[in-house]
Amino acid sequence: MNGIKAFEAAARSGSFAKAADELHVTPAAISRMVHLLEARLGVTLFERKANRLAATPAGRAYQAGLTQLFDALAGLTAQVTAMGSARVLTVGVGPTFAVRWLIPRLADFRKRAPDIDVRFATGGEAAPFSGDWTCGIRLGNGDWTGLEATPLFEADLTPVCAPALARRLRRAEDLKAAALLRVTHAPDDWPLWFKTAGVPGLQPKGPKFDYYGQALQAATDGVGVAMGIRPYIDDDLAAGRLVAPFALSVPKGARWYLVYRAVREAEPAFVAFRDWIVNAAQGKTRKTKVPLA
Repeated sequence: MNGIKAFEAAARSGSFAKAADELHVTPAAISRMVHLLEARLGVTLFERKANRLAATPAGRAYQAGLTQLFDALAGLTAQVTAMGSARVLTVGVGPTFAVRWLIPRLADFRKRAPDIDVRFATGGEAAPFSGDWTCGIRLGNGDWTGLEATPLFEADLTPVCAPALARRLRRAEDLKAAALLRVTHAPDDWPLWFKTAGVPGLQPKGPKFDYYGQALQAATDGVGVAMGIRPYIDDDLAAGRLVAPFALSVPKGARWYLVYRAVREAEPAFVAFRDWIVNAAQGKTRKTKVPLA
């Protein structure tokens, strides 16, 4: 391994001297270890020229593969080290879920576990589950290869809008005259609700947004009617910022889950967060009111 590390550093830097500085040995030691490695492999890895060190084709191929392996090893080591830091919690969560539900309740979690260092990684369901995440929050059917899943919420759909607009909406057919706000990655939400409401031919027309959070903010500002999804709308409905003008709520056909790798299951930070968020999803905890400055 010493010879391999010496060769990789020398090939990457193009110098025995620079490799020696990196590995905290002498240039002569680097040269000797590389010679021993070449003898063991039976392959010449460097062309030794005056004032220049050049890798052979075999050396270049070996160095490229070794650098990738060492980078992967460093990443794996960092991941395992982070796992050993029991009080670090990294949550992979989408921006809308974070802003509209999780962050407003974060003060309550911090109150219960003040020694846990909480970190958010954006992406959530749309991003691959990263090896350095402690856990994530995803919308789906609960079946993700390599991940455990704890159910949190049903993802129910119901139209929502500002109170002034809600007063003009008595029946589902009244939506024909309203701007219906759409979310790019959820084109089936409105048709699903229309079908259940008995107006399957109604087509949503209105501004389109990349995220639910943007559409819900536009609805709060009176731009139109958004398709609300739990739990994004819970706080706005409770505060009266948004109104659900119709009693009909339709299951989206997916649920929100807390997802994690089994190897993380016993980490104290994860255990504390899992217990807290399951209780919060069941309404057993409340948002902590933060006084205005």
